[in-house]
Amino acid sequence: MNENIKVPVKNEPEMTFGGLGIAPKILDVISRLGFTTPTSIQHEAIPHAISGKDIIGIAQTGTGKTLAFGIPLVQQLLSTGKGKGLIILPTRELAIQVEETIQKIGKTFGIKTAVLIGGASMYLQVHQLKYNPHVVIGTPGRINDLIQQRILNLSDVTVLVLDEADRMFDMGFAPQIAKILQVVPKNRQTMLFSATMPDGIIKIASHHMKLPVRVEIARPGTTAENIEHELFVVKKEQKLPLLKKLLQDYKGSVLIFLRQKHNARKICDQLRAIGISSAEIHSNRSLNQRKEALEGFKIGKYRVLVATDIAQRGIDVKNIELVINFDLPEVAEDYVHRIGRTGRAGMSGKAISFAMPDQGSMVREIERLTKLYLPISKLPDLSSFATPKSSVPESYGPRGNYPSGRNRPPQGRPQNRYGRRRY
Repeated sequence: MNENIKVPVKNEPEMTFGGLGIAPKILDVISRLGFTTPTSIQHEAIPHAISGKDIIGIAQTGTGKTLAFGIPLVQQLLSTGKGKGLIILPTRELAIQVEETIQKIGKTFGIKTAVLIGGASMYLQVHQLKYNPHVVIGTPGRINDLIQQRILNLSDVTVLVLDEADRMFDMGFAPQIAKILQVVPKNRQTMLFSATMPDGIIKIASHHMKLPVRVEIARPGTTAENIEHELFVVKKEQKLPLLKKLLQDYKGSVLIFLRQKHNARKICDQLRAIGISSAEIHSNRSLNQRKEALEGFKIGKYRVLVATDIAQRGIDVKNIELVINFDLPEVAEDYVHRIGRTGRAGMSGKAISFAMPDQGSMVREIERLTKLYLPISKLPDLSSFATPKSSVPESYGPRGNYPSGRNRPPQGRPQNRYGRRRY
């Protein structure tokens, strides 16, 4: 990779947006939107981005990355009066949410946007492109479809943003991104934002960026400090009764993650049967169904949203009280992205995970990555949910009496529910 500058980052910046080089008219808009204090990634990335430098931003989810690239993008387009911005993201939901943020900043100045995503009307997207939008926001597949049909011309792109870049590589979009990089001008500004730094991103930085400034807010695997973690060891048949019990105990909005989309409908039906409003979001749902579920969750129509990992980085909802990992994620990194839906923007949150007796190695992987200790809680009495009273399986071994609020493991190598702990 080209030699880059690594910027030291303050954990708690106290500056306002006024000291970051943002144009006064844009500052007025930001103020009206209620943004007063920049997050760490905004505080460090915005001045470099406004000056036209290439940026590599490494930050966990929920840290305000959209404004970190959105404000400089709008300012660059307004100051030059030419060119366009291209923002590439992994999911439809994320593309829609980013477009909403760009519109909030740029609508006052006449900034036009187009959202190019699968599952939506191609006709309407072609219609948007005819009006020569200032910012094109989309997923790699649909962007390439329109390029191949010679409907989308990217020869005038002056600012390119790759958001959630690591997720795009995880989803197999690397070949699609490579095709897009071949048709955008080499003389452009590139801003790349990611939660981790896999080899694919290093390759992009080496071949397609000019001496990028690297802004790293937290190491990969870092979770928000204001999230409380909890773990229950359960048998398969205990999961649904425990879920119902937790939803009885917690009264706020709850996001539930599971692996298999066909289980989402079953869980929603079970929850509705006991009077809990819920909706599902996964790849089998149409775009309109997914938008309705997400919007309903935002406004409180649904208290519970049941989702597969398609939503782990596509949900920007404030005040989610609880994230439940009904199924543990297959990849440890996904634990960070899932629980990043709660505890956002400095608020507190709670993450509860269900682990089955044979999933000890998966829990250890999560703990190694996050450098956290996931405290086990004793199963509550589930008899009122028509299931036998359950307890932690003996195969987990003695756990020890650790404080429930303790995140880091005790000193030494204690015996625990998975036998000897390794780090």
